[in-house]
Amino acid sequence: MEESQAVREMMKIISKWDPFKYGEEFYETEAVDIVQAVYTKENPQELAESIQDIFEASFEQILPLDNCMKVAERLLIIKDSSSCTP
Repeated sequence: MEESQAVREMMKIISKWDPFKYGEEFYETEAVDIVQAVYTKENPQELAESIQDIFEASFEQILPLDNCMKVAERLLIIKDSSSCTP
């Protein structure tokens, strides 16, 4: 998977997650911030905490860390699959 394809896939996953049920198109700013975090965090726990912080800053609501962890793990798998491509 190419990196640009990986980023599109990550954006889609974040949008479809729709953690606050505002609609899939509502999270573009947060999705961009999360994708940036994916490329600075190697550890799912750290990424999950970053995701939680990003949404808390935007919506003043705290998402359960377990929910953020599930998304973080999926996003890191996508990142890793894009970096393994020759």
